Amino acid sequence: MMFLEQQYTIKDLIKKCITGDRKAQEMLYNKYSAKMFGVCLRYAKDKMEAEDMLQNGFIRVFQKMQTYKGEGSFEGWVRRIMVHSSIEYYRKYHKIMQLVDLDDAEDVPATSFGTVANMVANELLVLISQLTPGYRLVFNLYAIEGYSHKEIAELVGITEGASKSQLSRARTILKERILKTQVKKYENAG
Repeated sequence: MMFLEQQYTIKDLIKKCITGDRKAQEMLYNKYSAKMFGVCLRYAKDKMEAEDMLQNGFIRVFQKMQTYKGEGSFEGWVRRIMVHSSIEYYRKYHKIMQLVDLDDAEDVPATSFGTVANMVANELLVLISQLTPGYRLVFNLYAIEGYSHKEIAELVGITEGASKSQLSRARTILKERILKTQVKKYENAG
């Protein structure tokens, strides 16, 4: 006979987690870990590093649980913690960041929407994951998470100019790789 877990609302789980209920923590982890692993994976160099980021992030989630005010979605709150935890991990273990001066960065027009639209999301995520750590970090924060260059500069500990140039370089590299991928697909189709 299968054991059926009692169904709890998110509010119930949060209350139980605040009191240190391990079962509630496990249930909350199971509910959000897959999505949050995807968030961490975008900032990590590999799956092992993403797992570390995920574990560190959930430790912070459980430590800060009592600060959640119920405003906005709980998932969004957890996601913010995962992003900040991933950045913290990045800063701790990836000391060397390729920084280029804004004057050296070229202004690159965005890749045409049609080319990107033809790519499968997973293909695009693979290309993003192949960026160097500094480029990947800034690209994810700006293009995916929606942070401004000023916010990125504060979070990562770089200048706004460095953030802009990192993004510009990341876009250039991604544009080149997207075009190469599309050319290969076209050649293989014909």
